[in-house]
Amino acid sequence: MPLVNVKLVEGVFSSEQKQQIVRSLTEAMVAIEGENMRPVTWVIVEEVKSGDWGMAGNPVTTADVKALAAGSPVG
Repeated sequence: MPLVNVKLVEGVFSSEQKQQIVRSLTEAMVAIEGENMRPVTWVIVEEVKSGDWGMAGNPVTTADVKALAAGSPVG
């Protein structure tokens, strides 16, 4: 049974986007493993508190992730 665990910085993705992540990752696993695995494919989306995530030795905030998504450098 596949378990896909996705960790995101809180406040970046909407509920609808997180639901799309679940659907898309489930479809990806079914494409690899076959339709019989759909009912037993688990996808967990966990949010990590802003600032409790680190990248290159620096804390990453919700604002940092949104800036990266917009194409702006962080740091």
